[in-house]
Amino acid sequence: MMHNPTAYMANQAYRGAATSVPPLKAISMLLGGTITFLQKSLAAQEARRFEEGHEYLMKAAAILRGLSHNLDFTKGGAVAERLFQTYNAMILACLKAYGRPHARESFGRIIAGLTELREAWEHVDATLRGGKTAPADSVRKG
Repeated sequence: MMHNPTAYMANQAYRGAATSVPPLKAISMLLGGTITFLQKSLAAQEARRFEEGHEYLMKAAAILRGLSHNLDFTKGGAVAERLFQTYNAMILACLKAYGRPHARESFGRIIAGLTELREAWEHVDATLRGGKTAPADSVRKG
């Protein structure tokens, strides 16, 4: 039994997404949820609603933790190890930036990185579904 209700809810969300949609779509959805929670956390921080902002931050971190703990290192090898490191680095970056004067810039970089990762998974998913690539408007510009 889990003692942290947020971790429990994140684990349930991960399992629900993993069983109701294809795995690559679930990863994209979970990364999208993480991005949304980080955006809400930042907005709450800027409005000086720190408790609310912290709750959103913990939800985002719980999703990333769930993603990192559900990697298959046997099948994924070096890619799984790199994703594990990436997810954990994102969690640490969020925690370090929370409530700091540079939070907007830091959260912006974290969200940009997660958006790029989500788009990469969407591209992999589209490619595996029939050689199609993601629509041009969803590809990151820059």
